[in-house]
Amino acid sequence: MSGKATPSILIKGGHFVDPAAKINAVMDILLRDGRVAEIAPPHQIRSAADEKIDARGLIVAPGFIDLHVHLREPGQGYKETIVTGTAAAAAGGFTTVCTMPNTAPVVDTPEWVTWLRSPERGAVVNVLPIAAATRSSAGGTLTDFAALQRAGAVAVTDDGKPILGDDTMRMALRLGAELNLPVVQHAENTRITENCSMHSGPTSFRLGLRSMPAAAEAVIVDRDVTLAQQIRESRLHVAHLSTSDALKSVRRGKRAKARVTCEVTPHHFTLIDENVGEYNTNFKMNPPLRSATDREAILVALADGTVDAIATDHAPHALHEKQVEFERAAFGITGLETALALAITKLHREHKIPLMRIVELFTSGPARVFDLRGRGSLAKGNHADVTIFDPKKRWTFEAAKSRSLSRNTPFDGWQLTGKVMATIVGGKILHRAD
Repeated sequence: MSGKATPSILIKGGHFVDPAAKINAVMDILLRDGRVAEIAPPHQIRSAADEKIDARGLIVAPGFIDLHVHLREPGQGYKETIVTGTAAAAAGGFTTVCTMPNTAPVVDTPEWVTWLRSPERGAVVNVLPIAAATRSSAGGTLTDFAALQRAGAVAVTDDGKPILGDDTMRMALRLGAELNLPVVQHAENTRITENCSMHSGPTSFRLGLRSMPAAAEAVIVDRDVTLAQQIRESRLHVAHLSTSDALKSVRRGKRAKARVTCEVTPHHFTLIDENVGEYNTNFKMNPPLRSATDREAILVALADGTVDAIATDHAPHALHEKQVEFERAAFGITGLETALALAITKLHREHKIPLMRIVELFTSGPARVFDLRGRGSLAKGNHADVTIFDPKKRWTFEAAKSRSLSRNTPFDGWQLTGKVMATIVGGKILHRAD
């Protein structure tokens, strides 16, 4: 993002929710030169501003952070580009996204990390690269974590593939501990999920599809948490956690004071495997949609603080990659523009999870996971990244109007509650609701 001076903005009369600062009250906020200049009760900010935003009746929150997106560049611009993906992020209230390295080529060198961060990519929100943990994400030789970190990588992962080897994962956690660099794990024992396409249960049996047992995720998480407990300064982050048994291992690690964190996706707290229906490929993702019991465990963990962040796993695909037989279809769905509304509709309205907690899962929670200083809170001096939303606004998501280049979503036509009204990045208004 540009470091040039920006017009000052005064956000007036909004209900300010900042979990990190423990603020939940009507406040005015002044943004100047890309930073938070002042926060005060209504009508107490005397400084002049170039622009004013009337936020009465709206929630004003720190800019949302998504720890897990696929922007598909380099090499797969037919699915998504950094320009289109970050436009979708801004429309969804995200001011910072962390992009995964499973591109073509894989982002496994400092040069590719630098390429992703270049202003020439045209990002409209902050893009923080996550680099590959092993060369070509092949699961063998570790990449140069230190060089990747110096280039700007905020974590390492072989997302899309797991780090299966015990010794490889142990070495990754040890090296990450030396550098205070998180290791993100795609938890899947691919030895038992090869050629499988959905969760193992009555629906997969009815459809005659090869299926992934919940244990394929749980066994990897259990091993990784054990390693994290042994390597005390390591930082293990479990991506897109989807099963109740995996949550048990995460809880064990947290009780032992290991540096273990996890994220869950909106589709895993909203949908279950039965929603696949009659081979609808827009409901095919990895990890797959799980059982109602698993979803219930996720809802409990979101409420009680076990889960650290909501992450979209935004995974755009071209039409021809989804409009094929279920077992041949690509895994993944888009998610940046529906995440907040699904959280408010499902978590807040249906399951009574407080709005303060939901904002935490989009802001200070993910900021803590990757140690993103100056983000996740609107404390004075922090980056002027702000998300303004209406928690009561009802609307219908239309995939055809998405800013993303792809349309592979199960939520097309859904009536939702909770809409992003404005997204401010570095003190610049990058999105306003229609």
